[in-house]
Amino acid sequence: MKRTNTFAVRPLSITGEQLLRDLLDASAALWNEVNYERLMRYNDEDGYEGEDVWDADTGALEGRYKGVLGASTAQQVIRKNSEAWRGFFENKKAYHDESNTSVTEHPRPPGFRGNEDDGRQLKTVIRNTSYTVAWGDRSRLEILVGSELKDRYDHTGRLRLEVAGNPNWPDYEKQGRLDLWYDETDSTFRASQPVTVSDDVRDTPLADEKAALDIGANNLVACTTTTGEQYLYEGCELFQRFRETTREIARLQSKLRDGRYSSERIRRLYRKRTRRRDHAQEALCRDLLDRLYAEAVDIVYIGGLTDVLETHWSVETNAKTHNFWAFKQFTERLACTAEEYGISVEVRSEAWTSQECPQCSSTDRTTRHQDTLTCSCGFEGHADLTASETFLKRHTEQAVRPMARPVSSETDSFRDAENAQRFQARFEWDDHNWSESPRSHESPKEQRTDPSIVHHNGNVASGES
Repeated sequence: MKRTNTFAVRPLSITGEQLLRDLLDASAALWNEVNYERLMRYNDEDGYEGEDVWDADTGALEGRYKGVLGASTAQQVIRKNSEAWRGFFENKKAYHDESNTSVTEHPRPPGFRGNEDDGRQLKTVIRNTSYTVAWGDRSRLEILVGSELKDRYDHTGRLRLEVAGNPNWPDYEKQGRLDLWYDETDSTFRASQPVTVSDDVRDTPLADEKAALDIGANNLVACTTTTGEQYLYEGCELFQRFRETTREIARLQSKLRDGRYSSERIRRLYRKRTRRRDHAQEALCRDLLDRLYAEAVDIVYIGGLTDVLETHWSVETNAKTHNFWAFKQFTERLACTAEEYGISVEVRSEAWTSQECPQCSSTDRTTRHQDTLTCSCGFEGHADLTASETFLKRHTEQAVRPMARPVSSETDSFRDAENAQRFQARFEWDDHNWSESPRSHESPKEQRTDPSIVHHNGNVASGES
């Protein structure tokens, strides 16, 4: 299995810290120079008309920087920039392909890592053979540095850094390319180490139950299992914080002088916003899969991106799903984490499950108001949980069993008794964990009477995630 160890590192001295900063700064400078040469050719500017981005003389740039970075690190920085450009071209192709809905915003070429005047983003990448990590009571990371840096700081050998904390995957078969950067949000050097671990560490599902997820925005995940359990992960407060940060970014951007598009403060806010979302995503995947493993689930069904775009109930929901929750990233994270549990994630069509009545199967007689789905046949239930149950029934031959125990007396307000019996757990994010909400067993009707949880509309600014 492919996994990643992410950890903080600390230089052992003031001199070591300055050496590390110079290494990261030189890496950013090399990235910028390579990127500039390619961008000029892409835009047919500055005398490069008719040249391809791959015609840039990266060999000469490597020669200029290898004395500081070391030849292998200079090569890796250039290679990573090449990967970014290839990704850009792939996204651009997908964007112009009308049959492909995976890219909804016009892609932009790879950006620069700051500049010399305002400060560059301190970031580098180290080849897997150019670093070592020793785990234990005094864990350490040692990285290769160029001869010029060694002479400048009278340093011999590799640069040693102290590793803080314990890795998730200390025992691995091989390591990949190391990312190393300075996190200005909390003034910490961090590293990300991809590793390959043995398949023997995977768990084995306890049985062959199934689950289906409805991915949304106000409610991030609604889940139904064939054992009759249902889980709802709320996203309103998370989205509100995302929107507040986005508005602050827009305010700061409006104050930039002409010709400038960003600042260090803006970049810091983008990073803070992304880290907050990624932390919530990772914790949600782990919490949900712990529950599904305990329920003996071996396959999770999740809707494709095309279905999400076509069937969700508003343009704003689509904007939230893409810009705020990063749908594609979440599904990839879920599949990666599920692998540890021996659970398979399968993408299936969920078209019209958000509108389909589970009693009469109608899609044109149903109405959604906030979190409630009603039908003229008399059905009323939680819209997202109903959608996940309908989705599950479409793709499994197993019956979706009712819960063995009643949840609460509050389920009497449901018109559909089976839906009421199955409605179970609602979770909220507290910046660290997903914990069960005090409103966990309220029906949609009771939610509508609580003004503190009414979902207000709002626009989402696009841009960096």
